[in-house]
Amino acid sequence: MKNSMIIAFVSALAGAYIGVQATLPKNETVQVQDQPQVIEASILDVNLDDDDPIPTVDKAEPVNLTFAAEKTVQSVVHIRTHFVKEEITFDPFLRLFYGEDGYRKRERHGEAAGSGVVISPEGYIVTNNHVVQDASDISVNLGSKKYTAELIGTDPSTDLAVVKIDAHGLKYTEFGNSDKLKLGEWVLAVGNPLNLQSTVTAGIVSAKNRNIDLLTSSYNPEEGIFPVESFIQTDAAVNSGNSGGALVNRNGELVGINTAIASGTGYYAGYSFAVPSNIVKKVTFDLIKYGEVKRVQLGINIMDNNSEVMKENKLSSDQGVLVTGVIIGGNADKNDIRMKDIILTVAGNEVKSTSELQARLAMYNPGDKVTLGILRGTIQKQVEIIME
Repeated sequence: MKNSMIIAFVSALAGAYIGVQATLPKNETVQVQDQPQVIEASILDVNLDDDDPIPTVDKAEPVNLTFAAEKTVQSVVHIRTHFVKEEITFDPFLRLFYGEDGYRKRERHGEAAGSGVVISPEGYIVTNNHVVQDASDISVNLGSKKYTAELIGTDPSTDLAVVKIDAHGLKYTEFGNSDKLKLGEWVLAVGNPLNLQSTVTAGIVSAKNRNIDLLTSSYNPEEGIFPVESFIQTDAAVNSGNSGGALVNRNGELVGINTAIASGTGYYAGYSFAVPSNIVKKVTFDLIKYGEVKRVQLGINIMDNNSEVMKENKLSSDQGVLVTGVIIGGNADKNDIRMKDIILTVAGNEVKSTSELQARLAMYNPGDKVTLGILRGTIQKQVEIIME
């Protein structure tokens, strides 16, 4: 039997598999299928002159990760939760033999474990929502000390949460700029996998702006839950219990919160995913200040643009993100954004995918002004929008 690849949360008890689907407006649907890439070349096109210089790069200095490791382990905590869920069972024999109602309520107790990162000396800790979800009790181990934690707020849209312990003068991890991460850059994953506290693993940034459909099932417009996925992919080893742990750069700055792995077994198989720190910073600050996340919406439906989408829709570019629908009365509609517009930039930053666009917008607050670079037909224009 072949093992199927799944995307799984990396807390001790949570997991999910992925599926891929897309919904597009009628008459604007574009069917895109993977096509084999054909590269035609001739050996006659290759220059085989032995006198040509061979491109070289400067010799890289050895990477020393000890500073980042020693700094971060002092601010990464082990989180344990206890949850109680009420279940309703039916026993037909109670009604048959005793004439009683066959339905009975019972409580199911369970425990989960994960990691968290201290982000302030006053005891605020960021972790994953799925680590503390439905928890009746939250305990935090920091070094040799154990604390009872208070839940400050959760954000299912990004799978983040903030808890607080009654402590002061704590060592904490400072936020770094996840936008500055480069492919191939060294990073460390710090957490408590498999209940092994203060574990450090190293890897490189394998990809950015990954959408892995991990949070799709949490989509709930009525409760304001709009999943935002733009993960950092690394090959740093991450396992069950790493959820909510730190992904840091060589300077020991927080660049992500480890959230999930891609695996056919439920254990690390080479790919792990982290929420970028720029999203983490915005979400955590909102949860601490307001108890909820102040999120903005453009009021559009979007899809990735590519050469086939361009051809099918008679577009002038295969770059950016295609607008496939505009909600009447929404923010985009008020600012003259139309179907088949292509969004190329947000505040001057190029966007190449829907996940990247969502990540950019997720960092804004209602009332912020943002300029979108739009391509309409062959005409480029700048649209300034006050976010709602």
